[in-house]
Amino acid sequence: MELKGLTAAITGGGSGIGAATAARLATAGAEVGILDLDPGHSPGFAIRADVSDASSLNAAMAELADRFGGIDILINSAGISAVGPVEGNDDAEWTRVLDVNVTGVARASRAALPYLRRSAHPVIVNLSSIAATAGLVQRALYSASKGAVHALTLAMAADLVGDGIRVCCVAPGTVDTPWVARLLARTDDPAGEKARLAARQPTGRLVTADEVAAAIVYLASPSSGATTGMSLAVDGGMSGLRLPR
Repeated sequence: MELKGLTAAITGGGSGIGAATAARLATAGAEVGILDLDPGHSPGFAIRADVSDASSLNAAMAELADRFGGIDILINSAGISAVGPVEGNDDAEWTRVLDVNVTGVARASRAALPYLRRSAHPVIVNLSSIAATAGLVQRALYSASKGAVHALTLAMAADLVGDGIRVCCVAPGTVDTPWVARLLARTDDPAGEKARLAARQPTGRLVTADEVAAAIVYLASPSSGATTGMSLAVDGGMSGLRLPR
């Protein structure tokens, strides 16, 4: 119950990694606000919010802070996918994905900052990806968005360290979520493609949403008070190991 007495806001908390994180935060004792277009059945206080709409986020943060007396933790988990090489998506899709995956992080952080600045244990944890630093095929737009999240995390950490606000990110490998399942369903061989995704991670399997959630909660905990401006890989060794083939 290390997070007892703290309040967490999590964007994209209605499914996948966000829902797993919401459950972990609640188990650790935090009050949890689920900010999502579809909050689903995750444990916590459900608030319908859209990361592409600043007024929606401002209202959601105010509602959460009013209910629980403040906000101590922000988890920026909301995001959307994109598949294809650099020429595979038109300008409208580039605008849409970057708006959600990057500007959405900035909007949510901006909306939460007035409350975080009043917290004794303020922290922001962003969801990056292995795609931020590894060249993955058919992921140009998605990789660009997550690379921007990685850079934004470092810049925010530098700007906010003087306010006592820690900012970190988690960089998962391929995670076994409904989101990935939908991507696989669009391929000609979903089972074979899933096996190939698993095989490219040295552990030989996909990462679970709960494993990513555990890393997020670790960074969000006051016991990680000396950790800021860093990216924690949860990728089955994909970013660092080079095994013989």
